[in-house]
Amino acid sequence: MSRIGKKPIVVPAGVTVTVGKDNVITVKGPKGELKEAIDRDITVEVKDGEVTFGRPTDQIRHRALHGLYRALVANLVKGVTEGFERKLELIGVGFKATNQGNLLDLALGYSHNFIIEIPKELTVATQQEKGQNPIITLNGIDKQLIGQVAAKLRSLRKPEPYKGKGVRYMGEVVRKKAGKSAGK
Repeated sequence: MSRIGKKPIVVPAGVTVTVGKDNVITVKGPKGELKEAIDRDITVEVKDGEVTFGRPTDQIRHRALHGLYRALVANLVKGVTEGFERKLELIGVGFKATNQGNLLDLALGYSHNFIIEIPKELTVATQQEKGQNPIITLNGIDKQLIGQVAAKLRSLRKPEPYKGKGVRYMGEVVRKKAGKSAGK
């Protein structure tokens, strides 16, 4: 049996979890409200401040969905209570990041700047100190949306393996390659 799927989700105080029609779970908390549609084969029970998931058979598909939906709902509960944060670091000479509200302006060494509109569900902040690399911070309650936006920003200039320049997640380690050897 799925170890993740078996584990019940403890619902903290101030958070309500409801299962609506068509197996749509709604999680309301102090930071907002999130919804997730659950596969019709997976059963969901909410009682005594815990959410538990069940599956009809031991088929591979059911076992996979069992753990998946338990993890997704756990992320919803964590999102509406604590929220999520993702930081990106710009490494390279002349790389800059500024924001005005949810408009992000990136200078990544190309002939033009990238101006990106961040979804209104997220908040974006940039910081740039002298002698330090610029940092972009994304905050929000939806873990999937934060990950998608962060991946999109990273894809604008992925870290290259020779000098390590580009947009990378904070703490990401880029394996470096040796450059060309000098002549004979």
